[in-house]
Amino acid sequence: MDYKILLMVFITVFIAELGDKTQLATMLYAADKEVSKWTVFIGASLALITTSAIGVLAGSLISDYISIKHLKFIAGAGFIIIGFWTLIKA
Repeated sequence: MDYKILLMVFITVFIAELGDKTQLATMLYAADKEVSKWTVFIGASLALITTSAIGVLAGSLISDYISIKHLKFIAGAGFIIIGFWTLIKA
C-alpha cells in the first residue's frame, strides 16, 4: 500500500468535506433528539463510502480512454468553473 497516496487522499477528501452541505445535512439529522446518533453516523459513512467507490470506479474506467494529464486538466478546469460560479452567485 502506498501510504503517501493514502494520506494525500485522506487529507484532500477530509478538507473538502469539512463544512460541506453533506456534513451540514448530517449535523441536522444528528441534532434530532429522537434519532440514534449511531444510525446517522452509519448512514452517512455508508453514503460516503458508496460515493467514493463510484468515484474510484469511474476514474478507473475513464482513465482507460482519457490520459491522466487530460483528466487533471478537466478536473482543474471544473473546479475553477465551480469557483467562479460560486463567486458570481455570492
